[in-house]
Amino acid sequence: MANNSSIMYGEDLDQVPLLDNDDTLGFGEEDEPKGKLKHPVVTLFHLLFRTAALVVYELCGWFSSGFIGSFITIVILLSMDFWTVKNVTGRLMVGLRWWNYIDDEGKSHWVFEARKGGLQGRVSQTEVRTFWVSLVAFPVIWSMLLLVALFFLQFKWAMVVLIALTLTGSNLYGYIRCKIGKSESITQSFKNMATGIVQKQMVSNVTNMFTRTPPTTASGSTV
Repeated sequence: MANNSSIMYGEDLDQVPLLDNDDTLGFGEEDEPKGKLKHPVVTLFHLLFRTAALVVYELCGWFSSGFIGSFITIVILLSMDFWTVKNVTGRLMVGLRWWNYIDDEGKSHWVFEARKGGLQGRVSQTEVRTFWVSLVAFPVIWSMLLLVALFFLQFKWAMVVLIALTLTGSNLYGYIRCKIGKSESITQSFKNMATGIVQKQMVSNVTNMFTRTPPTTASGSTV
């Protein structure tokens, strides 16, 4: 059964239930210490692995001439960052999480979950800003590094950057979907907004048509 403390959005039109045998802590039921940073250790690890992967990528040529060792180190750091951000930091820092599971019929379900009732008093605004800034900034940085690698024809390093973009971009996409909900509902919201604007303009035109004062003709002058 779904936890009452969260809202879930699935790829299907219906909401996708949580796994029945999920033995993890209830979503939003973790201990939340007080202070400016409610989860300082979590915030540290949210930045640690992705920053370390970027630093290793930039400096590996200075300390090692071998590609294989640098490749393995960077991929391990990126994988640790992907797992940490997906399973820990998003849930604690901003009250969001996403995952995939296979049902009994073999069908894959993507679930995007947001904490119900808002985040006021539950999370630190500093943590929220740190989470989103880093979540967006690192894919942008890796995108620029990809252009640099392609410009200098460094295709083996471009492969490393593509892996980094895939992992960091997946988390960015997943949490954006958690934040905005179903893509169908977003599209429908834009359609409703556009329809409302058109209807308002039509009503305004009809109103002006009936309330418009007819122009007065000037009387002819006599000589």
